[in-house]
Amino acid sequence: MLSFANSLSFRLLLLTVFFVMVAEVLIYTPSIARYRLSYLQEKLAEGHLAALSVKAAPDGMITEMLARQLLDHVDAYSVVANDDSNFMPMLSRPELPEVDITVDLREVGVVELIFNAFSTLAQTGDRVIRLHGQSPGDPEIFVTMIIDEAPMRMEMLDFSWRILTLSVVISLFTAALVFLSLRWMMVLPMQRITSSMIAFRRRPEDPTSDLPPSARRDEIGIATRELADMKQGVRHALRQKTRLATLGTAVNKINHDLRNMLATATLVSDRFAESSDPFVRKAVPPFLRTIDRAVKLCSDTLNFTQETVPLMTEQVTLKNLLDEILPELRAGLEGEQIAIEIDEVPGIMLTIDQDQIYRIFANIASNAARAGATEFRIGFQRDDETLTIRFRDNGPGIPDPIREKLFLPFQLSGHSGGSGLGLAIARDIATAHGGTLFLESTGPSGSVFHLELPCPATKRSRSARRAA
Repeated sequence: MLSFANSLSFRLLLLTVFFVMVAEVLIYTPSIARYRLSYLQEKLAEGHLAALSVKAAPDGMITEMLARQLLDHVDAYSVVANDDSNFMPMLSRPELPEVDITVDLREVGVVELIFNAFSTLAQTGDRVIRLHGQSPGDPEIFVTMIIDEAPMRMEMLDFSWRILTLSVVISLFTAALVFLSLRWMMVLPMQRITSSMIAFRRRPEDPTSDLPPSARRDEIGIATRELADMKQGVRHALRQKTRLATLGTAVNKINHDLRNMLATATLVSDRFAESSDPFVRKAVPPFLRTIDRAVKLCSDTLNFTQETVPLMTEQVTLKNLLDEILPELRAGLEGEQIAIEIDEVPGIMLTIDQDQIYRIFANIASNAARAGATEFRIGFQRDDETLTIRFRDNGPGIPDPIREKLFLPFQLSGHSGGSGLGLAIARDIATAHGGTLFLESTGPSGSVFHLELPCPATKRSRSARRAA
């Protein structure tokens, strides 16, 4: 059982909290800089008011106690306010501390404000600031103050804690909403799909693990429907494999006895061939061909049940291969009204099993003849290290329903007398040779099959090409 810590839901929750906190940090950075600027501007406004109080006094003179009270009110050591035409009296304590830094709000940028804000938060001691700036109440008045940094830092820290608390609350609330929404929309459906796949892997024949049909049009709905289709296809393939396995077992059991029976029939037919009766001798060749077809059908069925096609390969030129195949191929189609033609044969060396390759030629040619073709042409094309053998006929073409299952076993090709194994075995033989067999085109003017076989270039041919 998948633990919550390893689940997609938990990771989604953590990512949501993390991304919301990152967003809050991006919001906090300009906010703390703005808070520090507002604090200093308020100090300038308070200093301006204190200076106006001194100016409003008779003769611009105030008592030392009143001056101290005004400075305590604005939390400053000294205050000076003036413009280009007027000078206001200065408020100052008897002893002024040494100034550590000077802050001029008249010339400051955004980056400098952010940097100064974090610099203030990073301080551990109490610095003294000389503050210059325009009065927020009257931009014509310039105020200069000497203040402590510590009160401002404490208020900034308090503001930061409030922002942090609010950020945590917002991130958790947002994460919870996103988590619940995505869990309902994505995680739970994915968990059901995953559970269905696990149950299907354990018992593929059991349909109780299938999900109900989904009407969703998003990716989850598509995945659910595709999974259902895949299960049906796999179950169909498993049933077919089971039938083939059963067939293979049965054929293995009866193959030996059946071959003995057919051998006996062959011996009897040989006796018939020695008969002086012309009618008997005329009936022997069709009888022999019937026995050969029975033996071939038995062998085809037995070989198809094997995992791989057994090969006995040897090196042979393409011309010698065709010299061996074509006479036997024409003899096998002697009773059919089909002419076999061949294009110019290139000089290529192949490593193949001649008997198995003959079966490919024979299966495709016999299918074309039974379909009604009168011409069967074999062409060749060399491309890199691949030989393509092209089989073209002028038959009526392959219907669409048959075309979709053309290379599946026991799917009849549309003519009578076939076992439905010919093209399936032909493709297996091509695959065993490291090549492939496929239908290139089909239609009313005929069908074209391509057989691709590997034919690595020899040293002589490579050197010859370089010399050319």
